[in-house]
Amino acid sequence: MPNETYPAHYQGIFAVFNSIYPLSEEIKHAIIKNSEVIEIKRKTIILNAGENSNTIYFIVKGGARVYYLDKEGKETNTWFLFENELLISVFGFFTGQPSFEYIETLEDSTLIAVKRERLDAMYLQFMEFNYSGRKLTEYYYIRNEKQTNNLRMLSAKQRYDQLMLHNPQLFHRVSLGHIASYLGISQETLSRIRKQK
Repeated sequence: MPNETYPAHYQGIFAVFNSIYPLSEEIKHAIIKNSEVIEIKRKTIILNAGENSNTIYFIVKGGARVYYLDKEGKETNTWFLFENELLISVFGFFTGQPSFEYIETLEDSTLIAVKRERLDAMYLQFMEFNYSGRKLTEYYYIRNEKQTNNLRMLSAKQRYDQLMLHNPQLFHRVSLGHIASYLGISQETLSRIRKQK
């Protein structure tokens, strides 16, 4: 079956997986069969802390954030994710334990949703699909480690500079309050750093 006959919403997810390991036509059909395309309005919480995180999302259009609340109820943003990225509460999804994180859409979003049991079934049916899954898991783990290390080891200005260098589009799509939380600084500190540029 030629590529163009697949639903348009799936072209992005196929491209991501194909960049790691070529997808067979059978796997493409399985992905479509075992997932659903959903439309979510901006500022919709699709996962609450304490809930089981049993769905992984691929962002076709839009964006979302992953955050948690500290003991005082203050939000800390840990991820911003946009088109052609996987949206997931890593700890909750892979451990099966209740999530400590929230997932909220930042924009009107189109997502491809796959339930955990459906994903596991595809891994069992298509062994080569496991390789792609592992490489993506490694990518997001390394990305999380970089963010954690930046918070531990870099100054506020250095963290800001890193974000501007590697992810400047965030400043066009995410509020400064959310970005300040992600950088581990106050919004006032962020504004002061930006004024120095």
